[in-house]
Amino acid sequence: MSQEKTHYPPIKPTIENLSQAIFIVNRHAKTAPNPKFLYELKRKSLQKLIQEGKARKEGLHFSNNPKYSQQQSDVLVVCGNYSFHLPPSKQDFENLPHLGKLNDNIRNPRAVLSLSQAKKLLSKYTGLKEEASNTFKKKGYEKPVFKKLGESYF
Repeated sequence: MSQEKTHYPPIKPTIENLSQAIFIVNRHAKTAPNPKFLYELKRKSLQKLIQEGKARKEGLHFSNNPKYSQQQSDVLVVCGNYSFHLPPSKQDFENLPHLGKLNDNIRNPRAVLSLSQAKKLLSKYTGLKEEASNTFKKKGYEKPVFKKLGESYF
């Protein structure tokens, strides 16, 4: 039996498709065993969209999960029908209005895109490649070694 990968037709990098892909990557990063690449993909994609004028920084929000229990702010970025948060730069504090506490009633729309499709689209858009990691390599079972009383383990 051969395992076939499902091949999806390439997705066009429209604002709506890119924002959906960022949403999917961000949602999966929250529970991923190694979220570093996914968060980097999100950050690079949003930065490129902002530079191209396809996304905009709206303002600053107080973070729901501040580091070290100190008050912290995040930049609210709006892209298409989706909104995201990024860590702020010094310029953001100087140039953006503070919007206060995050409104929990505002939700992003549902996205129907697989994680692999989203990663492929954003990788192509940003040029960022995921390094092959051996995080899922299974170690084989090793039998325990028992020595007779008084024998050395060396």
